[in-house]
Amino acid sequence: MRYRTLGHSTLRVSTIGLGLMSMSGIYGKSDEEESIAVIHHAIDRGINLLDCSDTYGWGRTEELLGRAITGRRDRVVIITKFGQVKNPSGGSNLVNGRPEYVMQACDASLKRLGVEVIDLYFQHRVDPSVPIEETVGAMKRLVEQGKVRSIGLCEAKPATLRRAHSVHPLSAVQTEYSLLYRTEAEETLPTCRDLGISFVAYSPLGRGFLTGRVQSLSDLPEGDRRREHPRFRESNFLHNLELVRRLEPIAREKDCTLGQLALAWLAAQGDDTIPIPGTKRKDRVDENLGAGDIRLGPADIKRIAEAIPAGAAAGPRYPEPQMKGVYL
Repeated sequence: MRYRTLGHSTLRVSTIGLGLMSMSGIYGKSDEEESIAVIHHAIDRGINLLDCSDTYGWGRTEELLGRAITGRRDRVVIITKFGQVKNPSGGSNLVNGRPEYVMQACDASLKRLGVEVIDLYFQHRVDPSVPIEETVGAMKRLVEQGKVRSIGLCEAKPATLRRAHSVHPLSAVQTEYSLLYRTEAEETLPTCRDLGISFVAYSPLGRGFLTGRVQSLSDLPEGDRRREHPRFRESNFLHNLELVRRLEPIAREKDCTLGQLALAWLAAQGDDTIPIPGTKRKDRVDENLGAGDIRLGPADIKRIAEAIPAGAAAGPRYPEPQMKGVYL
């Protein structure tokens, strides 16, 4: 495993992380003991960047992570997030970026995780009703209090990043980034590089599309939230599936899986780009790590990008109500 320094921090993180959202049951049923075994396996294989949020299982996944890192705290870099809150009406999540809530949310996450400090604390979604300077000002106080080591924003536009960075240096931004969904990420990367901010790419496998294993909607288990995603609706699904199939000849040439090719392409975007694929299975952890053995030259990178041009995927990244809170 290779490691790199994360943005404006002293944190050394693995070149690939592990996303824990799928362990919350969002992609079908999950088993807590098996999830802990997967986390242990990832740590043993050298992955030290573990990505969580207080909204994953509404705190349960943070508790699971806390159990998993008992006796292993010095071997991991913990990411967790705040800002999304339950909607009393049962609709899409609401957002809270008020300074007093930032402090409360951090204390609650520390307790659930069973740790004294969070390594990287993200605002999960920007709150348009609260100036970003006020939210980041509260995050800065958490750093000063020793409760957080470094901070970042999720799904934030370049102008928002600059305003936030002027209050306290950001170590990372986290935005969806994959061969299928590139537009916002590629708009954001130049600003990140100008400011020295690392880019943490979530859903780097296109929520499973880029593995090639989802060939029909029947491949998604009951209760899997992807069934509600626009990109998985029938007409969009078939279009996106055809895009993924364009990568099959290249994967055969490189003697790798489609997922490994997609991760290798992301890793080739620069040392500041860190994918965090999520999984509930040990063998998938091993497969994802195999992407590090794939070498792509400039011609390969160009050919892969041209196979699925930016903006080619059908369907927005989230259902319409949720899109209103993305990339602000």
